[in-house]
Amino acid sequence: MSKPPHTGDKPLLFVDIDGVISLFGFESDRRPAGRWVNVDGMLHFLSAAAGEHLPRLAESYDLVWCSGWEERANDHLPHALALPGPLPFLSFARAPGDTGAHWKLDAIDAHAGQRPLAWIDDAITDACEAWAARRRAPTLLVPTEPPTGLTAAHVATLEDWARRLTHS
Repeated sequence: MSKPPHTGDKPLLFVDIDGVISLFGFESDRRPAGRWVNVDGMLHFLSAAAGEHLPRLAESYDLVWCSGWEERANDHLPHALALPGPLPFLSFARAPGDTGAHWKLDAIDAHAGQRPLAWIDDAITDACEAWAARRRAPTLLVPTEPPTGLTAAHVATLEDWARRLTHS
């Protein structure tokens, strides 16, 4: 797991890739703005909007890749989305077991500690909601739809939440 520089005043934003930045499930005649890129021999359709939204969110959050892509996210996405440099990333247990919890939660907990966090993902489950409700630190879950991914409405929600944290 890559450790982020700790700013102390920004919440963390855990960013999933597939279904958030790399879109799928859209109808061929209703393809969103973006482009196809080859990632390790597999084609991904990257949202054009994500490259605009992530730098904007970095003003309010410390961004962390939260994807099965792990370190490979930094091999492809900063260049493809014109992002500045690599981001910290989570590594996940290869055999998380059958606890009923989402496979990303242990790594998110370990990385975040008691820092406030938001998490944007296309696979938010009831177990994620229960985990967020139990956290002592402020926690915001932002579900996306794979055909559209990260939208301006999500960005507005995330910015508003971060602003309220700093003014409370």
